[in-house]
Amino acid sequence: MATRTETSPINKSLPVDGMSRWQQIKPFSPFSREKFRQLVITGKAPQPVKFSERCTAYSNRELHKFFADPLNYSAEVK
Repeated sequence: MATRTETSPINKSLPVDGMSRWQQIKPFSPFSREKFRQLVITGKAPQPVKFSERCTAYSNRELHKFFADPLNYSAEVK
């Protein structure tokens, strides 16, 4: 099985529109992946969208709101 290497450069900013997976969010997040997951569970971080069993992404608009004020952010109830 071939190994997968990351050849694309990391974006210096998070796009305003669209969806992002954890690896795209990671450079901008002051939290570890596990802490971010815990914040999602408690509704204090943007809720993920599951596209499949192994593909989860987050709305970039909600991520921008979250990163602007993480202490006062509250996820929308759907």
